[in-house]
Amino acid sequence: MRPHYKLEAWKSSILLVDLIYSATKCFPKEELFGLTSQMRRAAVSVSSNIAEGAARNSSAEFANFLNIAKGSLSELETQVIISNRQNYIEDIGELMNLIGKVSSQLSGLYKSIKAH
Repeated sequence: MRPHYKLEAWKSSILLVDLIYSATKCFPKEELFGLTSQMRRAAVSVSSNIAEGAARNSSAEFANFLNIAKGSLSELETQVIISNRQNYIEDIGELMNLIGKVSSQLSGLYKSIKAH
């Protein structure tokens, strides 16, 4: 089993990818190469950076990848808000809650890594 499979932050971020893909399926066609693509890439980036960092040989490298994941998560949060303001997603409560959860998990994992 890969080391990132055990991480709650990674598991939650995979769920976030699923929710983002579902939410963006109904976006207007003109957003396919805009907001739809950006949101999907940002969501995938979160889980991918957690996985890549966990595969590295040093805590410092892992911490760096967690910072990148956190940046992608912030980008995604902004895009979810924009999508709501453009009436592409009506209720963003579930997405925002999960984004907050992943953010907390990333912060906790970062602190844990830096403590070693």
